[in-house]
Amino acid sequence: MVPSQEEPAAERETNEAQPPGPAPSDDAPLPDRGPSDVSDVAAEKVEVELTRSTGNEPPVPPEGGWGWVVMLAAMWCNGSVFGIQNAYGVLFVSMLDTFRAKDDDNMAFKTAWVGSLSMGMIFFCCPIVSVFTDIFGCRRTAVVGAAVGFIGLMSSSFVSSIEPLYFTYGIIFACGCSFAYQPSLVILGHYFKKRLGLVNGIVTAGSSVFTILLPLLLGNLVKSVDFFNTLRVLCVFMFVLFLAGFTYRPLVPSTKEKESGGSRSASFSRRKFSPPKKIFNFALFKETAYAVWAAGIPLALFGYFVPYVHLMNHAKKRFQDVNNKEVLFMCIGITSGVGRLLFGRIADYLPGVKKVYLQVLSFFFIGLMSMMIPLCNVFGALIAVCLIMGLFDGCFISIMAPIAFELVGPQDASQAIGFLLGFMSIPMTVGPPIAGLLHDKLGSYDVAFYLAGVPPFVGGVVLCLIPWIHSKKQREIRKNAGGEKMEKMLENQNSLLSGSSGIFKKDSDSII
Repeated sequence: MVPSQEEPAAERETNEAQPPGPAPSDDAPLPDRGPSDVSDVAAEKVEVELTRSTGNEPPVPPEGGWGWVVMLAAMWCNGSVFGIQNAYGVLFVSMLDTFRAKDDDNMAFKTAWVGSLSMGMIFFCCPIVSVFTDIFGCRRTAVVGAAVGFIGLMSSSFVSSIEPLYFTYGIIFACGCSFAYQPSLVILGHYFKKRLGLVNGIVTAGSSVFTILLPLLLGNLVKSVDFFNTLRVLCVFMFVLFLAGFTYRPLVPSTKEKESGGSRSASFSRRKFSPPKKIFNFALFKETAYAVWAAGIPLALFGYFVPYVHLMNHAKKRFQDVNNKEVLFMCIGITSGVGRLLFGRIADYLPGVKKVYLQVLSFFFIGLMSMMIPLCNVFGALIAVCLIMGLFDGCFISIMAPIAFELVGPQDASQAIGFLLGFMSIPMTVGPPIAGLLHDKLGSYDVAFYLAGVPPFVGGVVLCLIPWIHSKKQREIRKNAGGEKMEKMLENQNSLLSGSSGIFKKDSDSII
């Protein structure tokens, strides 16, 4: 931790003011520093000096070494968590065949809730997981999360009806995945700085690789063994994820480790981390451009997860003579990986918040491709639609973090993304069951896919307002800054004039 320029002077004043005598021990009680509303700046300054005295400066990222093992573990985490979620369409068809009741006309609606709850809970828990990661560290949070996910998936393989899966698969398994996933992104910053962009690209590509491979694996497993044994095979992925969490050796201590470092540092750590405003920074929503972004993205996602859940069942009914329908998810996974690399690079050439226009473009094509799914009467046309949808899906995902950095700055980007992911959980949970209900009532998915394409268009229109709002805010800031600069110039001129008049007066007095 780099000390501020004010600290040497403060230390000199302390040393000059302190009377001779024995130095106080660390076990001595802290002096009373006044009421509880002492400024955070003073508390942070004391904590910096205490950290310097113990030599606990933040380590320099090694840019490799054990970090490559951590990168592979994080890649497995990203792939296994979102690979299973993206391949839910295969499990959806198997659930319909396993739990279908002859007198139940709402089976697609009920089954869709399982997958949508699972995906929604992963995003819903993100703001909470970030707090746990800060307090307990990456390794503990990830290991416990993987263990919970393993328990949820294993218990899902012993149910006898669809309803218990809402809790075992939709909540327990999903919450475990969320707690395992978030630390896998945080730990990368401990080991990499210069290569962090490259490493993040490799890690996020894990979900594309698993999205390509898992549908084929699950399709063969469902055919050769039943649905329940398929879930037990997936438990192997979660067990490997549990072991991978132990590789997250922290280089930066967690809040809990800082608090246990000594009574004095613990006191100031508690003062620094205990206020709720330090945990959840709701002041972000005072930034109008971010507030519009945080509203527009969820608005666009009401139909986003519908194809991932219902596409397989739609293809099963529309193209009964086609085998290996899982290739549709493979196409989405392949072009999604290409889109993340391609549009991530293109975003580097777009200045400021104009990167938002890439998300507008991606929502336009995602909505259009969703509407075209019912129009595809040839399986090859459906493959083409999935390829385009995956390409712009990768575009949408890859530029979320850069836009957050542009809107709120690097210090608040983590919480800005966390809040956004939490808001995204609502539409991603609600959309697929509504599409399933429409299928149960109308007998086909045509209307469901047409309606799923509408929210991306609406959300894209809302996002178009962000560059205008942001540029207007920047103009106001520059205008205010110019006014303040002019006032300072006038003050300096007045001080110079008053100084000059004093000199002239002094000279005249000396002449007299």
